[in-house]
Amino acid sequence: MAKADPLASYNAKRDFGRTREPRGEAAAGGGHQFLVQKHDATRLHWDFRLEMDGVLKSWAVTRGPSPDPADKRLAVRTEDHPLAYATFEGSIPKGEYGGGTVMLWDRGRWEPVGGKDPAKTLEQGHVHVRLHGERMQGEWLLVRLKPRPGEKRENWLLRKVQDEAAQSGDMLVETGLTSVATGRTMAEIARDADAVWQNGAETHGARPERKARSPAAKAARTPKRRAAAARAHPPAFRPVQLATLVDAVPSGSGWIHEVKFDGYRALLAIGGGAARAYTRHGLDWSDRFAPIVAAARGLAPGGALIDGEVVALDRNGRPSFSALQAALTEGGPLHYFAFDLLEEGGEDLTSLSTLDRKARLSHLLEGVSPPIHYTEHVESGGEALFRQLCADGYEGIVAKAAHAPYRGARSRAWLKVKCIQRQEFILIGYTESDKAGRDLRSLLVGVRESDALRYAGRVGTGFTAATRADLIQRLAPLRRATPAAPVPRAAARGVIWVEPALVAEIAFAEFTAEAVVRHASFIGLREDKRAEEVVAERPAAAPGGANGRFGVEISHPERVIFAGSGTTKGALAAYYAALAEPMLRWVGNRPVSLVRCPQGRAKHCFFQKHDAGSFGDAVGHVAIREKKGGEEQYLVIPDGRGLLTCVQMGTIEFHGWGAPADDVEHPDRLVFDLDPDEGLGFSEVASAAHQLHDLLGEMGLRSFPLVSGGKGVHVVVPLDRGRDWPAVKDFASRFARAVAEAHPRRFTANMRKIERRGRIFVDWLRNERGATAVLPYSARSRDRATVAAPVSWRELATLPDAQPFTVEDAETLLARAAGAELRGWGEADQTLPDL
Repeated sequence: MAKADPLASYNAKRDFGRTREPRGEAAAGGGHQFLVQKHDATRLHWDFRLEMDGVLKSWAVTRGPSPDPADKRLAVRTEDHPLAYATFEGSIPKGEYGGGTVMLWDRGRWEPVGGKDPAKTLEQGHVHVRLHGERMQGEWLLVRLKPRPGEKRENWLLRKVQDEAAQSGDMLVETGLTSVATGRTMAEIARDADAVWQNGAETHGARPERKARSPAAKAARTPKRRAAAARAHPPAFRPVQLATLVDAVPSGSGWIHEVKFDGYRALLAIGGGAARAYTRHGLDWSDRFAPIVAAARGLAPGGALIDGEVVALDRNGRPSFSALQAALTEGGPLHYFAFDLLEEGGEDLTSLSTLDRKARLSHLLEGVSPPIHYTEHVESGGEALFRQLCADGYEGIVAKAAHAPYRGARSRAWLKVKCIQRQEFILIGYTESDKAGRDLRSLLVGVRESDALRYAGRVGTGFTAATRADLIQRLAPLRRATPAAPVPRAAARGVIWVEPALVAEIAFAEFTAEAVVRHASFIGLREDKRAEEVVAERPAAAPGGANGRFGVEISHPERVIFAGSGTTKGALAAYYAALAEPMLRWVGNRPVSLVRCPQGRAKHCFFQKHDAGSFGDAVGHVAIREKKGGEEQYLVIPDGRGLLTCVQMGTIEFHGWGAPADDVEHPDRLVFDLDPDEGLGFSEVASAAHQLHDLLGEMGLRSFPLVSGGKGVHVVVPLDRGRDWPAVKDFASRFARAVAEAHPRRFTANMRKIERRGRIFVDWLRNERGATAVLPYSARSRDRATVAAPVSWRELATLPDAQPFTVEDAETLLARAAGAELRGWGEADQTLPDL
């Protein structure tokens, strides 16, 4: 008996004279590709396809795949598709089977899980695969549901399995707005004439028109609905609700979380076949947002007032303010993300809860096509969503009280949390470049505080040739003789002052102690905001946020500082709070240097040893005479509040002098850092440390090992402060050289890399005035948040490496610090002998 054609159903449903979909032809089996096609047909859905037995096994996922294991998505089994369909993207003509726009939304390969062949388990009602796609990652499970009586279609559930790729909340569908093959949006694919066939021939130009309604369809509309549509008018503008900037995603239940879109706020007023678009201040921008207004006209014949954001997308499909400016000035696709509904059918909905209004909005926009989008939200996992959005390059998150009414003012019922600091500033001046072709060098900006304009710094990056030319053209007519705000003399040199009329969006790392922006970058001009309303935004504490111990509020506790382990700033602060007592034995009352990484250890980090006042009164200082003369204020941490304040300011590592702050000229410890050559195992380093321990012991000196959290070991020798720095440095140098001469195959006292080959460098240079060494219990700016930790000589020989602990081991380290094995670690009243 001939084998049934698996693509017979596929071919029977299509007229290949009218559609560019590939004709169904089975191929040889053995491949493991998978793909997802976003399909705007009768109902928007995502077609999930797995290559098996020479065809694409297919399911229509009505709400799209979710990375949250708690979300189970209905997946309706459809006919097998040919392998050639894996690259199909375009528009299927209206009236044909599956008519609508098709986007290649994801692609990659799959592999079986547990050694079971999905081609066989498919018939048993389950498919378990691991996906390696551009959007879908990790393990996924398809399970067939028990059919109900009379049910013809095969219903399955698609869900994510809990693994390292799982995420709380569902934002794959919301953030994946462009094709993985062409970078186009659904609207751009629909407009592409080369991708559209209609009536057997190509149509060039406009998208095929919808078929006219039949007389029967028109008659089916009720008289009541016709009357409502006839008398409906677009609702009037009303004030919009604004969000309060906070420093962390609010914790606890009762909040929903949405993407913070990087665009222009807009109200869409719809009714009677007409539509208007208003800015946040009530300006009618219907002409500027014409494509969105045109798409909105037929959404709500009975009238509606929708709140949302107008955006343009960058090449990666993310909302981009720069792309929006280009789209508005040079032409380009616009999108509208609707997130609230204020009125519908003449009914005021503002007294309803956020969830109820969004439910009404979802129903109103069911089946809507780009450029109009419904904004999805999550009701749990806001912190995880925020981390993911920041990692993907989004602006941030908006958290909304789930049961609050809509209020046309700024309130704490809506909270915004930004991935990086961004806000509006007023342009007060600019400098010109002396280089040919670069008219603009930098901008000077200000903000309003206490009804006065204050200088807020200089912006020198983020400009393109087009934005430089546009800014010069806009600023030139605004020139004035004097600055609109007091500006420091050094910052005022060569500046052309302008009237404070233009508002710009600026991204920056932080405010300095002088309240000016640091590492500022120009994003674009804000035409929707007035200069008089621009004030400095200071983040408030989020409800249920991280109010750390010692009275220190940790901002952005959800920010991932260590990419390798996913450790956050909040987790780092919690670690230092827990280890404050044992750590302060070493960091307290000692000049310290800090390794600060405000945006995480993978970003820009810097070493800081002087106090410029940016830490406030929480961190002390000591005046120390410099080698070149004069004095500098060095940082001193007096207590837990000071420790946590440093963490709040982006500190990861703490390094300390070998002398206390009350007597900086007389060291209280020696440190020999054993730094191995690449390729030497840790057991060799541990053995070398034991050898130094024995040699020092022969001289009457007790020593203690500290695993560095990197690749080496510090041998710490406490002292009684009986010698000054020259004597201690001389001892350390002569001891290290003597060890290297006695054991040349194992040690070198020369820091040159070429001298270190196959050997261990005994770094004695940490024992001179001004030098520092990492302090016990300090975290390290490594990939996975390792810790410099005291150990005993006994256990050193048993350790696999110098990184046995991370900040996640706070409880273990605290218990060890109080335990018998480390009792008295680093303590010995001993005098440095003559050598």
